[in-house]
Amino acid sequence: MKRILLAVILLAISFVGYAQVKESGDFQMGVFGGGSFPLGSYKSIGQTKTGYFGGFFADKYFKGNAFGLGIDVRYLRHGIKTEDSLIFENGHIATDYFNKKRFQHWAFTLGPTYKFERGRFQLETFLKGGIMLHSFPQYETALTYSDVIGNTTVPIRRTANDSTNKANAWVGLAGLRFNYKLSPNWAIFAQADYMQTFGSKLGGKSSVFHVEERKGTGNSIETTTGVKSFTDHYEEGFTPSSTHYKSVNIGVGVKYIFGKKAKKVVPTEVPIEEVPTVTKKVQAKDILVVVKDKQTGLALSGVTVSIRSADMDSKSISNANGEAERVHAATPLEYQIIGEKNGVKTNLLTIPAADFQSNETLIYREIFHDDPRFTLIGETVDCDLNKPISHIATVLTQSETKSNMNQTSDVEGKFIYQLDGATDYSIVANQAGQYSQTELVTTKGLDRSKTLYVTLKLGVCNLVEGDNWVLKNIHYDFDKSNIRPDAAIILDNVVAIMKQNPSLRIELSSHTDSRGKDDYNMRLSQQRAEAAVAYLVRNGIMKDRLVARGYGETRLVNTCSNGVNCSEAEHQENRRTEIKVLNYNK
Repeated sequence: MKRILLAVILLAISFVGYAQVKESGDFQMGVFGGGSFPLGSYKSIGQTKTGYFGGFFADKYFKGNAFGLGIDVRYLRHGIKTEDSLIFENGHIATDYFNKKRFQHWAFTLGPTYKFERGRFQLETFLKGGIMLHSFPQYETALTYSDVIGNTTVPIRRTANDSTNKANAWVGLAGLRFNYKLSPNWAIFAQADYMQTFGSKLGGKSSVFHVEERKGTGNSIETTTGVKSFTDHYEEGFTPSSTHYKSVNIGVGVKYIFGKKAKKVVPTEVPIEEVPTVTKKVQAKDILVVVKDKQTGLALSGVTVSIRSADMDSKSISNANGEAERVHAATPLEYQIIGEKNGVKTNLLTIPAADFQSNETLIYREIFHDDPRFTLIGETVDCDLNKPISHIATVLTQSETKSNMNQTSDVEGKFIYQLDGATDYSIVANQAGQYSQTELVTTKGLDRSKTLYVTLKLGVCNLVEGDNWVLKNIHYDFDKSNIRPDAAIILDNVVAIMKQNPSLRIELSSHTDSRGKDDYNMRLSQQRAEAAVAYLVRNGIMKDRLVARGYGETRLVNTCSNGVNCSEAEHQENRRTEIKVLNYNK
């Protein structure tokens, strides 16, 4: 084990030395500390409590400053839960602790890191592996009682480690670090990570914490009558159990990013010569204009950019990087630049002729588009193949005003709408022979200074006789069957599908979960199905094209039948409204 520790120390020293001389990406070192939260069997078998941890790290990033290699050294400590002694008529149960009442761990890990940086913010993720050195507590809980023979002491739970109560293990570490740079060299951060040990032995020592205990028979010890024999309350033999180390660790820290020192330039004496006066020649230059969203600073595509001068008038559409078409070899004149998207213009920018006198070959300018709305970028996809499909008509509805906007997806299946802030919308496909779910989109809770785009994939499926699908986002009030306003939005899409496909005949069914009486669920589901059908009839659909069917709890989609303990989410899967295509001629 000493050889392993020596190898780790030498590796760390070599790593730091390499990082300081290698001139590629950043080299950083930091210290951290915080709370350590035990998990799983380490918490239950080890009887561990929330503890603390602290340590330091060093990371060296390679060329490109995104991927790197790092080391992490840390100390972790967890206390153990102690129980009060139990005293009864002829004895007691008490625990003796033979060393410190705590788990102590040293971890040494090495592994790759990845960094994403924007402005003063950095997000780092790391995955490391190495060794952990354990120090375990030693204790024994014993039952002591008096009987006709005399005093008897019987251990009922005890640790079963080796005599040193120490262990070694392989350990894995994975986590995230959120950084804020106070300056080019200093940053503060918060991090969260998960640690777990592996293997049964390392360096000749066990890698797990061992406990053995006598299982209870189920007969409690009455404090008034006492104990006649320990076998009345506990099994004769011990049952062993063991656990690896497992914890989630959350902490904060500070780090230093080593900068590169600029080489000192020593001036040399140069003989002064008489330089003839040269008239500077003004040369043609390229012009590159980039459009950005004013509120977020993100590059903005799809903006019509106009660049005008006395001898040219150029118009182009900004690409995904916000770049308008570059003007090559522009003559030294005054240029005016303006952009427009969705009826909103950018600021007017002027490039004076004097800017052509500089030595640069490119004139670079940024213009800012200030539209307070959010941009919904959608994509129509085949619901079975999940591949984009083109030329699909879509309808966007503002939930409060019921106003509609229409758009057809392009050859790549893309469509774009502008959304007002703090507003709910619904969007559906509107295509004969096909259908989509009613997808809900909201800008409530979004901050326009941080978010520009809202994305959505709209699944589009073919109408096929015999097929059925579950209507998303349709809900009923508890114990009621009336159509709520939010459910009406979903049924409006069904109305549109029926009107576009006159030969379509459907069954609209309602289903419940298994809770409640069977006959009551059957009646309630039938009432809900009939209410949905009545809504379609009121909106122009012939009654003979519709069948209302309530199935109650007879068609569960999972195993949550009567008497089965299930989560609320599992019950929700069964509370659904379905449509089945009974007849359809395309």
